[in-house]
Amino acid sequence: MYYEDSTIIIREFTPQEFSLFFELFENENVTRYLPYKTPQEYKEMFEKALSDYQEGSFSRWGIFNAQNNGFVGMCLARIFLDNPEQIEIGYILGENYWGKGLGTNVCKALVGYCSSLNHEKDIVAVTNLDNIGSQKVLLKSNFARIENLKREDRELAYFILEKK
Repeated sequence: MYYEDSTIIIREFTPQEFSLFFELFENENVTRYLPYKTPQEYKEMFEKALSDYQEGSFSRWGIFNAQNNGFVGMCLARIFLDNPEQIEIGYILGENYWGKGLGTNVCKALVGYCSSLNHEKDIVAVTNLDNIGSQKVLLKSNFARIENLKREDRELAYFILEKK
């Protein structure tokens, strides 16, 4: 996965960038809608991302500012755990990058990437029910809101972009 436009670059993380990854999740406003994870779980998540680059098409990638190479956030594409017939996308942006249209750019880049893999799978995304900002980005990116996804511990807003 590599994507670049005039505002963002999406690329593989390097092993030296763990501190950027970890600092993203230290901001309580950024993690407000995410399940709690320990620092060790974030380290394991980052290490899995690095190993995934060698294993196949799906992983987590860094999002960087195309103008100054500043760290913007993280995005992912993976087989959806709740339905292996679907591909899940997601992203997390640093708070100073909210409201600038970058979420929509990232969404479009991830959809383009997943579509290029020639999977006959629908692309989905889930958000916390209260995360209205992310839901607006998904709707703007041509996702349709469907019935909420119910998990044991919580309910999530569920969006789908059906394969045409």
